[in-house]
Amino acid sequence: MTAHRQPALFATDPELAALVSAEETLQAETLRLIPSENYVSAAVLEASGTVLQNKYSEGYPGRRYYEGQQNIDRVEALAVERAKGLFGVDHANVQPYSGSPANLAVYLAFAKPGDTVMGMALPMGGHLTHGWGVSATGSWFRGVQYGVSADTGLIDYDAVRALALAERPKIIFCGGTALPRTIDFEAFASIAEEAGSVLVADVAHIAGLIAGGAHPSPAGHVDVISTTTHKTLRGPRGAMLMCREEHAKAIDKAVFPGLQGGPHNQTTAGIAVALHEAAQPSFVSYAHAVVANAKALAAALLERGFDLVSGGTDNHLILIDLTGKDVPGKVAAKALDRAGIVVNYNTVPFDPRKPFDPSGIRIGTPSLTSRGLTVAHMPVVADWISRAVDAAAKADEPALAAIRSEVADLMTAFPAPGLPL
Repeated sequence: MTAHRQPALFATDPELAALVSAEETLQAETLRLIPSENYVSAAVLEASGTVLQNKYSEGYPGRRYYEGQQNIDRVEALAVERAKGLFGVDHANVQPYSGSPANLAVYLAFAKPGDTVMGMALPMGGHLTHGWGVSATGSWFRGVQYGVSADTGLIDYDAVRALALAERPKIIFCGGTALPRTIDFEAFASIAEEAGSVLVADVAHIAGLIAGGAHPSPAGHVDVISTTTHKTLRGPRGAMLMCREEHAKAIDKAVFPGLQGGPHNQTTAGIAVALHEAAQPSFVSYAHAVVANAKALAAALLERGFDLVSGGTDNHLILIDLTGKDVPGKVAAKALDRAGIVVNYNTVPFDPRKPFDPSGIRIGTPSLTSRGLTVAHMPVVADWISRAVDAAAKADEPALAAIRSEVADLMTAFPAPGLPL
């Protein structure tokens, strides 16, 4: 079937084409629970593979350094206008290649090397680019980090305020990669105002939930919104920066010529399609279903004796501490993978284990919701996870194989968007 979809690729490079076909099969047959992954629509896939790939377009619409931009300018302007309308912002830049370069552009726009910046610590659920030491942002800037309460697993906003007032950071990042609870953007805005800091909301994980009204929006509270365009937003692998009008020139200049050359026009087209899809009533239903599924899955896991960081979830993401199961996160993740359930091992707050061999796993519901699974299926998913973790503890490979067969049977009944199988 794939050969008919991509005849030129199969004719030119059958080795690579076979790998693409194998990945399509893998994505079709497995239960994908990595919270940062999703399925894009066939329309997004098509837009991302167009002849727009052939154009070089340094600059911005109406201000390019190359000729022949009549159509490219309209494509980018369309994506920008859709982003502004969907998120209710003054200005949008759709050119960043991915989330990390987008965040680097924020630093370039508002800080100088050596300035103090503040973000959530990576082991507590933050992102590398929020000033963590192994990142360029922690090398070029003086990073200070806040975390979560050991008792609740929640952000302690009083502690965040005290740190911000003591350090007076140039930039404060809110958001992260392993935060299962609602972010209080209004509280962060109050803290940033007191500290005299530029406030940046990194909503890469929850952008689709915000667009669909399933999570509060940072618009109107923060100076800049940074996001990837995949994950819950169901677009291609790209990024956007959105901001108040007063910061528009600084952001645009930081992206180009500050950090990048020509934008990836085919990705811009895919972003435009995804934003159009996210503006439809069906996407509102999708975003709320993602959260409903996550809450139902969390409840089912709690019933099966799992320890969830913060006790549950408000969004698409669940962070599981496997210490009580006596199975390391990496061992569990690899066993789950053999069972056809794709997750990632992850540190948990105050984790005594090393990051490459942590105590937890991170799961989420965006992909399974895109396939049409509902809250009625979440006890089944939780049971698979529980059985697989038990099997990992016993090195019971036949049990994992049995789960994989059950997973494949259910996935067959719920075809994934954009896949040919």
